[in-house]
Amino acid sequence: MKIHNKLFFVFFSFSLLLVSALVLLIQWSINKGVIDYVNSKDIEALKPLVTQLEKEYKKENSWQDLRGHHKRFGDILFLHLQGEFSVSELPGRPNRPPRDRQDRISQPDPMHRDSHPIESNRPPRGQASFALFDHNKKLIAGYYDENVEYNKTPINANEVNVGWLMIPKKKQITDGYELDLIEQLQSYLWVIAIFTMVLVVLITFPIARHIAEPIKKIILGMHKLTQGDYQQNITLNRKDELGELSRDFNELALTLYENEGARKRWLANISHELRTPVAILRGELEAMLDGVRPINEKNIDSANDEVKHLQHLIDDLDQLSSADIGGMHYRKKAVNLGTWFKSEVDKYTGFLAAANIALVVDNNETEANVFADTTRLCQLFENLINNCIKYSGASVAKISLEVDTSITGGLIRIKVEDNGVGVEEQHLQRLFEYLYRVDSSRNRKTGGAGLGLSICAHIVTAHQGSIKALASELGGLAIEIELPLEQ
Repeated sequence: MKIHNKLFFVFFSFSLLLVSALVLLIQWSINKGVIDYVNSKDIEALKPLVTQLEKEYKKENSWQDLRGHHKRFGDILFLHLQGEFSVSELPGRPNRPPRDRQDRISQPDPMHRDSHPIESNRPPRGQASFALFDHNKKLIAGYYDENVEYNKTPINANEVNVGWLMIPKKKQITDGYELDLIEQLQSYLWVIAIFTMVLVVLITFPIARHIAEPIKKIILGMHKLTQGDYQQNITLNRKDELGELSRDFNELALTLYENEGARKRWLANISHELRTPVAILRGELEAMLDGVRPINEKNIDSANDEVKHLQHLIDDLDQLSSADIGGMHYRKKAVNLGTWFKSEVDKYTGFLAAANIALVVDNNETEANVFADTTRLCQLFENLINNCIKYSGASVAKISLEVDTSITGGLIRIKVEDNGVGVEEQHLQRLFEYLYRVDSSRNRKTGGAGLGLSICAHIVTAHQGSIKALASELGGLAIEIELPLEQ
């Protein structure tokens, strides 16, 4: 089942269940309310009867005239409650169709006589009737069933309670205008319920579509991604979770597209980098074998340079692969970076001087303890210096160290910059990608395979630091490194 149909089914089922429960609850409430109303109306209708019973009591100041006289009690009820209760509810009155009022009053009931004991006049079990109790709650006349719920109405004489009139509560409405009212209200309720469900269908169907349509678009986009089509863009003008999901999908598609481009560039670059020295080496060896070039020390040394270049490239690729899989090993210890750098600066000065580049060191006396591997730090600085020598065309290089304690834990900021040709801003963020070159036409004259800065980025990351490229104040390129201080 599609998600659109599932959503519609869920909304419709829940609404149907809710509406049905409400209808049943309202029906129960109406039935109970009408029954309570009828019972209260019965009590109100009994006020003349209560008055008459009070008069009967006052004749002898006792219930002697009514005690055990069920027929007389029934006659009193019958005279005062004509039209209010059925004949079967009155003591001493059989359940038969009534004739006219005179017959019902004047004709004696041959089934009951005053001398019958209470027990012999009890109606069939489950058939409720009226009962009269004295103030001690002892039965005087009528019929009382303990399994039936009664309303008690007090009977007072001279403001003193002398008895109770027990009226059976009605549990359901079987006839009369109250039953007609209940049936009419129930029919209205079901009409309203059906109308409500029609509205639910008309509302939930577009809501389900509104929710499902973006999901369908995202599913289609995901299917295209699995087929290798990464140029996907889903536009949803929504500000909910589905809108956020579409934006994340677009970011994912863009990332996959860029990664795919980087992978293709990687394959193209690595193929080019490996093919070039192999082709040159092969050409030189074939020339010597064919006798075009003599086999002498100079030509063999030239071929050896190509082998060294190829070996250097393979070593760099191996280092990067090891870094990606966590294979680069680090032996870290607490190091005073300022002291360590002071001992290494002469070496870097010599490297740069050989390329006619002057080195300027700023704040060489910095004291900063870091948890680092000094061998990897040497590799880091050598790669940065070599990058400056090979690509910058600079005459001045500057290395500065600065401790920043404004952030939690503190850090040391290392900046290596030059006054060379620099790098355009659009290339700065990609300098640390594998085999990325600003000048794609760079040939063997400059050397290198574009892997040095990628290795630097891995080393810095392994030391929980950060590295970035930016424009130098000297006019060239600046590489800024931040390493956390040891706590």
